[in-house]
Amino acid sequence: MKIIGIDLAGPANHKDTVMTIFEKHQDQLVFESYCENASDSVILSTIRELASTHRVIVGMDAPLSYQDGGGDRPQDKEMRNLIKSYGMLGSSIMPPTLTRMVYLTLRGIALTRSLRISEDFPIEIVEVHPGAAIGTRIDPAYLKDVLMYKRERTSREVMFHALVEMGLVHLPMELVESSHRIDSCAAALAAWHWVDENKQPVWCWNKTCDRHPYECCC
Repeated sequence: MKIIGIDLAGPANHKDTVMTIFEKHQDQLVFESYCENASDSVILSTIRELASTHRVIVGMDAPLSYQDGGGDRPQDKEMRNLIKSYGMLGSSIMPPTLTRMVYLTLRGIALTRSLRISEDFPIEIVEVHPGAAIGTRIDPAYLKDVLMYKRERTSREVMFHALVEMGLVHLPMELVESSHRIDSCAAALAAWHWVDENKQPVWCWNKTCDRHPYECCC
């Protein structure tokens, strides 16, 4: 089983898009590779190639739907309340149609639509929140690092070691140079706990419908 974590950025901002690939082995995720500056074509071709020979689960850090009329989706409200209860910032959960989010939302929807159209090999997709995936599992003593890892390298080192303790192995230390690399690994962590029958996500929104076709978890 391949678990892929994607920290997605808007379509004009490939440099902040990171895709990381893991192999599930017993009770661990074994790091295989990561790709920065990932374009849509690279993401789609990589996933399809892996899906031709493996079961593939994709955890994508981007809104994969939007609320008709704008504003929060039900899952946005639930996720925001959850992370605030852990001491994280609710402002990190923004409505998909907010001006600064809309291009990211469009890219997420376009990618998942392309993957769904390709029916040759089933690909399982879940919307994830990497910061919440780490912040709801890490020792509360490291909350400051959860809040600072996007800006501080020392905090990213804390996140790196936390991911290792959570079962992500063979991670290269160079991942700490970018919060997007850390987030792609945390996206894979959330997807792993979502799909593995021996694991359980801290939180999962599963009230899917035609307008919101993907579950959301951390």
